[in-house]
Amino acid sequence: MVSLTLIWLQFAVCAVLIGLAGFQLSRYGDVIAHRTGLSGGWIGMALLATATSLPELVTGITSVTVADAPNLALGNALGSCNLNLFFLVVVDFLSRREPLWHRASQGHVLAAGFGVVMLGFVMVSLLVSHLRYPGQSPMPAFLANLGFSLATPVVFLLYMVAMRTVFSYERAHATPAPLVPDDTRPDLRQAVQRFALAAAVVFLAGLWLPFVALDLATAMGWNRSFVGSMFVALVTTLPELAVTLSALRIGAVDMAIGNLLGSNLFNVAIIAVDDLFYVQGSLLADSSPVHAVTAGSAIVMTGLAMIGLFFRPRSRVLRAVGWVSLGLLAVYLFNTYVLYLHGD
Repeated sequence: MVSLTLIWLQFAVCAVLIGLAGFQLSRYGDVIAHRTGLSGGWIGMALLATATSLPELVTGITSVTVADAPNLALGNALGSCNLNLFFLVVVDFLSRREPLWHRASQGHVLAAGFGVVMLGFVMVSLLVSHLRYPGQSPMPAFLANLGFSLATPVVFLLYMVAMRTVFSYERAHATPAPLVPDDTRPDLRQAVQRFALAAAVVFLAGLWLPFVALDLATAMGWNRSFVGSMFVALVTTLPELAVTLSALRIGAVDMAIGNLLGSNLFNVAIIAVDDLFYVQGSLLADSSPVHAVTAGSAIVMTGLAMIGLFFRPRSRVLRAVGWVSLGLLAVYLFNTYVLYLHGD
């Protein structure tokens, strides 16, 4: 009991450190963007999304190198995508003035569309890597000798194309931001220093987290796919939640949505990074095929978000959330149930 309590305590410490540091990342990332003249849409999609996804990046690399836990790494990246989409339900619930889907800009459909393409490619690559070929090898020899999945370079390419396309769209449709007093804001040098300090905290907590997660899985008798997709993903997405709630508090709904969808693009790119660091072979081939359920759930949830962003429904169910949000919640719960029963 003492050992289990200590493990949960370590897990909680990681969560607190990553959550607090993630809030600072978003705060000083916003200042850096303001001082350098970047657009508001680009803040959410690129700068904040990248900054708040640092825990997933560090945790994933640590999982495949030091901890040797590919299921934990892949589950963390894909599970974080699902959690980010689940946070849209939270935003919709807290958006009391009018439904989230009516307030949000339709421009987010572009980032969501790229998310569907990248997630779909990862899901297909994961399933193909587990097909049996003549000779009972999980993949052809010339692919196995590469040391990484063919999906990795394609995912990198898709991510760069996505960011370039979204940047061009934001620049073409940018609207002048209102002038606000900024006498209390730190200067650019201070903001960069504090941003770097927060990133260092995230880095250290991310190094620690995979080992705590493995101990937790062993102590509780849970499978690593479930722990990675649920618990580790929850901790590593705390910065996204902090940014989302902060943006919602000041009325910046588009920044909140842009951060979540941009983080999903970065999370899929993290899978490619993890694959390069995984020296034992292909990350997708050595991970459980049950992760295809998580990827598929993320695709369905992103599709629902695209419907909400395009259709812009005003109605609410029981005056709480829109029907799109209920669909997101149902898919998320289904994925959790499947992982708990069938994960490795």
